[in-house]
Amino acid sequence: MSLLVLLPVLIPLCVAALSMVAWRSLVLQRVLGTLGSVALLVSAVALLLHVDREGILALQMGSWPAPFGITFVADRMGAIMTVLAGATGVATFLYSPASVDERRQRLFYYPLLSVLLAGVCGAFLTGDIFNLYVWFEVLLMSSFVLLALGGERPQLEGAIKYVTLNLISSVLFLIAVGILYGAVGTLNMADLALKVAQAEDKGVITAVSVLFMAAFGIKSAAFPLFFWLPSSYHTPPFAVSAIFAGLLTKVGVYALIRVFTTIFTQDTAYTHTILLIGAGLTMVTGVLGAAAQFEFRRVLSFHIVSQIGYMIMGLALYTPLALAGAVFYIMHHIIVKANLFFIAGLAHRIRGTSSLKRAGAVSVYRVSPLTCIIFLVAAMSLAGLPPLSGFFAKLILVRAGLEAESYTIVGVAIVVGLLTLFSMTKIWAEAFWKSPGEAPGESTGGEPAGREHAERTEEPECDSALAGPPTAMMYAVCGGLAVVTVLVGVFAGPVFGLAERTAAELLNNGAYIRAVLGENP
Repeated sequence: MSLLVLLPVLIPLCVAALSMVAWRSLVLQRVLGTLGSVALLVSAVALLLHVDREGILALQMGSWPAPFGITFVADRMGAIMTVLAGATGVATFLYSPASVDERRQRLFYYPLLSVLLAGVCGAFLTGDIFNLYVWFEVLLMSSFVLLALGGERPQLEGAIKYVTLNLISSVLFLIAVGILYGAVGTLNMADLALKVAQAEDKGVITAVSVLFMAAFGIKSAAFPLFFWLPSSYHTPPFAVSAIFAGLLTKVGVYALIRVFTTIFTQDTAYTHTILLIGAGLTMVTGVLGAAAQFEFRRVLSFHIVSQIGYMIMGLALYTPLALAGAVFYIMHHIIVKANLFFIAGLAHRIRGTSSLKRAGAVSVYRVSPLTCIIFLVAAMSLAGLPPLSGFFAKLILVRAGLEAESYTIVGVAIVVGLLTLFSMTKIWAEAFWKSPGEAPGESTGGEPAGREHAERTEEPECDSALAGPPTAMMYAVCGGLAVVTVLVGVFAGPVFGLAERTAAELLNNGAYIRAVLGENP
């Protein structure tokens, strides 16, 4: 059964290799990629079921005993993230033919998607902090190429900002790894949990933890170095934007949760206070940035930043309920945010533009009521309206904040939720409800028609590369994810139960250490 840990990484890597061999046939690449993502999802679900029933699963590569060899570990947190990666991968592969033109597909689009999934799953399942850096670089390389695929000017501008900030993050990460290894002499995360707790120089350990916080904060798009995300996520094809929005920043959040529950717990009064302040600032700057935007995906991109703040808030409060809320929020957000970017592609197909200040060719609500319903489900879930998944995610975090007597962050979370609702209604009014002949801004009382905006309204050519009405598969993907969002809200009890068990496991790292090292902590 230990091979279950390796399958979510091995499957997409093998699919990527086979897709490269089949480079002459786009159809074969597409079929291989789709089947591979389905196999990834199935293996991830099997892994989660096993871990939830039987406990943490560890695999020592090459039979080298930990902490000397390469270790893969699946606890509930890693398994949940892998399932979400598989689900997002399936949706992206199914959506891609209608979103990515043939020219880009021939530039090894499908193999790159598989490599990206392998990097993401590797980061979720590695038990070694240096190998976490390696998997970060795997997903960074593949995501950079996907972002720049096609070579259009807006894409290249966004890609340069994306890769520059992420390389700075990688440098900080590598420096922190080097200092940590010099201080305690190990890189295995279970062994680090023991050695860091026994380290005599607590000041060095705390300083290193802040370096890791900065590195992972950049990758999470947390305040203050988040601007690379809204500058880049609106430039590639919609399918690429969706998988980026769903997964990439969550790898950074996962890394923060992993190291600040497993390794760096010796000075939570200091480190988690910094995290809490950063969470509040991330929420506020993200939602205010969204309120100022008038391009569909730029609004959604700023909301990614804002929602990251909620996840970090759960980690920063560092109580069982708060961590359960963070896990629940991640599960909700990956599905909803990826779907909103998919829906943006639907709306663009219908309107012919992603700009909220330009009247579309037709009214979406008249042409496609189904698109409007799907958008409302996802948008209202993001805003936190009951009985959708986002309501329960925010309710858990607010309750955790009240129990911890952190009233300021609770107030910030509530206000940001209301501003999120404002942004979603702005998108609804401008992109879905506005009539073709209606003056820009008229439907929401926004800026008068003809006023110049600082925001550039030029859209990437890839947005118009595939003309025509939305395909049945686009509706199927968006509708399916909307149904998942509703089901998570309807069955919030069992989902929260899984999140609670995950939080308890994170707070008590003894089981993790025993599974990897085979000894008592």
